[in-house]
Amino acid sequence: MLRVRDNDDDAFAKLVRNYQDRLVSIFANMLGERDQAEDLAQEVFLRIYRARHGYEPNARFSTWVFRIAHNLASNSRRSKGRRKEVAFRGSDSDSQAARPAEQLVPEKSALMPARQLDRSELQERVREAILTLNDRQRMAILLHKFEEMSYVDIGEALDMSPQAVKSLLSRARENLRAALETYVK
Repeated sequence: MLRVRDNDDDAFAKLVRNYQDRLVSIFANMLGERDQAEDLAQEVFLRIYRARHGYEPNARFSTWVFRIAHNLASNSRRSKGRRKEVAFRGSDSDSQAARPAEQLVPEKSALMPARQLDRSELQERVREAILTLNDRQRMAILLHKFEEMSYVDIGEALDMSPQAVKSLLSRARENLRAALETYVK
């Protein structure tokens, strides 16, 4: 990021490559919508680029990135709650491109079909359970489990003490356990 601050475009491209998929994944899990996740990830990079000259390395770069991501996700959820959105559904006469799920070719797998169904069903239930958490709990779980961030780093990203992060994660795990207890034995 120090090279980006000095207008090194190659360094910025490397940051985008290193964080783009991670941010899209975090946003998709936070918001449940892939298209919106990609838009918000792009917005994170725009904000980073605009703020590059004022960047000071006070914390790890990843902490700063995920703080921006957390704020954007929270703002997006709030604004989405204030506006009514209607999903557009194409007609049956639309081209095949409008129905990408029908074009997917399943991968060959050693798993039996029943096990694949059980696994994908469980994954969907876990996604739904994660979406029931509040924004802070969801972000903390995602950063801890998928980004493998420490309590200290999560605390810096969410503007909390490490002890508060520990409590937040404990409550989030309990909420997930309650939401999933009927599916996991």
